[in-house]
Amino acid sequence: MLTTIIVGVVAAGAAAAITLFVNNKSVDSKRARLLKEAEAEGEMIKKEKILQAKEKFIQMKSEHDRNVNERNQKIAQNEQRVKQMEGNVENKQRELDKEKERYAAQTAAVEKRKEELATVIREQNQRLEQIGGMSAEEAKNILVENMKAEARGEAAAYVSETIEEAKMTAGKEAKKIVVQSIQRVATEAAIENSVTVFNIESDEIKGRIIGREGRNIRALEAATGVEIIVDDTPEAIILSGFDPVRREIARLALHQLVTDGRIHPARIEEIVTKVEKQIEEEIVEVGKRTTIDMGIHNLHPELIRLIGKMKYRSSYGQNLLQHARETANLCGIMAAELGLNAKNARRAGLLHDIGKVPDDQPELPHAIIGMQLAEKYKERPEIANAIGAHHDEMEMSSLIAPIVQVCDAISGARPGARREVVESYIKRLKEMEDIAMAYPGVMKTYAIQAGRELRVIVGADKLDDVASDQLAHDIARKIQEEMTYPGQVKITVIRETRAVSYAK
Repeated sequence: MLTTIIVGVVAAGAAAAITLFVNNKSVDSKRARLLKEAEAEGEMIKKEKILQAKEKFIQMKSEHDRNVNERNQKIAQNEQRVKQMEGNVENKQRELDKEKERYAAQTAAVEKRKEELATVIREQNQRLEQIGGMSAEEAKNILVENMKAEARGEAAAYVSETIEEAKMTAGKEAKKIVVQSIQRVATEAAIENSVTVFNIESDEIKGRIIGREGRNIRALEAATGVEIIVDDTPEAIILSGFDPVRREIARLALHQLVTDGRIHPARIEEIVTKVEKQIEEEIVEVGKRTTIDMGIHNLHPELIRLIGKMKYRSSYGQNLLQHARETANLCGIMAAELGLNAKNARRAGLLHDIGKVPDDQPELPHAIIGMQLAEKYKERPEIANAIGAHHDEMEMSSLIAPIVQVCDAISGARPGARREVVESYIKRLKEMEDIAMAYPGVMKTYAIQAGRELRVIVGADKLDDVASDQLAHDIARKIQEEMTYPGQVKITVIRETRAVSYAK
């Protein structure tokens, strides 16, 4: 049994060994076959790649050969073109040489002809000198002097004609621009004075405004600085004062007190303080609205406040803000017509009278005060100069300055813009005539055109024409120095000579 088991195990091991041997032999043969097949496939791929590389090389070589041939053809063509150009240059050079030879020959002929003409001219000049009895130099000098004199006469006549034509054209164009500017600005005439009338519903309110023993009216006058006149005028109270701001504060305060019904000193002070704040806010608002309407920007807040305060100022009865707006519009239109900066002109026109606004005015002309305010608040130099020079207190340094001056005069001088008290008006005209009568040689004086012109009649035997011109200048200067007047005054001196004879 044991033997049998051993034999079986040995037989099984032998069988397994034989099987393993056989399998190894099979794997080796398969591996050898796969190696041979891989080597054969690699050789084939190698041959294909070599073949492809040869084809690519041949293709690239043919492409290169074609490019070389094309380049060689272009080079050959360029060489041929260069040879043609060289040939053309040689032909041009030969033609140029021939032209030079012809030009040299012609030049020689011209020089020879010049010499012949010079010889002929010298001979003729010598013959003329013998005939005329003077040398050629003397005759030339006489001719030159005659031509100079003739040229001077013609030049003087031409200059005179040109000046006259320029004067006529300039005057015509200036009138045209001024008229167009005036026509394009339509502004109402706002006439103000030093009195405001406060209307009331019944005369019973007058007693309440006056108060017991006048304490209410005294408190109101002390708070506002305005004289309150309560008289027999029906349903009206008169507020008198030269400061329009104070009058407006008094009017609004009275309106609120009468509407509220509580009128006593404490309430009056409270209302007046409140109204003063409202007026200050309104002044700033009016200034801002005005600058926006005029298209003016980047103004200092204090200048805006001064512009708003113009609403409560007047000059010869003309509202100052309305006058400033009108002047600014005129300045803008006139500057545009003349090709200047219209924005700067409007800015200077709006600010030209700000010197009239401050309450603490020093003893200086308002134009100089306005210029100092403009400089203080960083306005441009040309704007400040236009403000300071619009009444000739200083020299004008820009083209905007005369425009502002002219437009200010136009706005103030138009009919209905301003008014004066009759007594002061008559006094001013009389003073104007008296100033002219004080000069020697003056026979009569007449102030006409509402004081815009002063006609002075002088004796023909006492003054000549030059003295008459000097007299007009002296009278104008003295009136300008000693009098205050709106616009400008024209001084006309009349001197006429009469010759009288009788036939018997």
